[in-house]
Amino acid sequence: MPARKMLFAAAGLATGALVLRRLTARDTEPAGQDRWLVVTVQCDPDEVQPGKLPAPLQDFGDRIETRITPAPGDRGTEIAVRFREPQPEGTHSVIARISGDDPRQDLRLALREAKALLETGEIMRADAPPTTHDTPGGKLIGLLSRRAGGEGVL
Repeated sequence: MPARKMLFAAAGLATGALVLRRLTARDTEPAGQDRWLVVTVQCDPDEVQPGKLPAPLQDFGDRIETRITPAPGDRGTEIAVRFREPQPEGTHSVIARISGDDPRQDLRLALREAKALLETGEIMRADAPPTTHDTPGGKLIGLLSRRAGGEGVL
């Protein structure tokens, strides 16, 4: 029993150290230097114009900067976007992401939807309600990936 407690304590300390390290790394970035969110679209750079972006990105209007460049190796077009105004940083950013209030989540979603529109002409959505019943493992995965719609990652 004591070995099990030590294992959980070690895992907790390691997790805490990792979170602290990531928070302090974000706090040391220069203020207002938000990262570009980039997606590669399988179409020619001529087909993507800054003034003619798909609706999901147009909805942000002048709140975002857009950079369109040819992808390396002639493999399509890179669309990069970021907010003009500085977004929450450090601890505030983590809290906003967990609560679902981080505006970058909406921008990531809009970028993915713009990619889908440019490549296929439509945005594919999952069937709702699902056609199967969740197993206990499926419920756990659903719980963990609930925020994936805003982030695209677990």
